[in-house]
Amino acid sequence: MKKNGILNSEISKVLSDMGHTDYICIGDCGLPVPEGVKKIDLALKIGTPSFIEVLEEIKKDMVIEKIILADEIKEKNKTMLTNISLILPTQETDFMSHEDFKKMLKNAKAVIRTGEATPYSNIILISGVSF
Repeated sequence: MKKNGILNSEISKVLSDMGHTDYICIGDCGLPVPEGVKKIDLALKIGTPSFIEVLEEIKKDMVIEKIILADEIKEKNKTMLTNISLILPTQETDFMSHEDFKKMLKNAKAVIRTGEATPYSNIILISGVSF
């Protein structure tokens, strides 16, 4: 058994297999996952686990070069945008429409589904390198 870090074997494997510019998504419980994309479903009930809990743990284990968020988060979920900015203060951030965001998911290595139930609580994390 692992002593530290992410215990979920699917998440751990996906992160270990990622290369530079590969990306994963952490999403709320309503985000549609395209057919053929690995869905790692952590949702237990509404709110559990939270988007922020999952993001904080992934950040500990992943070199994150850049993030992508939906434009709509700026108006529809300012609290979540603030929390993301506190967790990832130095990452380059791009914004796009929620529709374009969902289209990008078809090339994600995985979508991690949380129990989050607040609007536009979705993020694409683009992998960097540690050297």
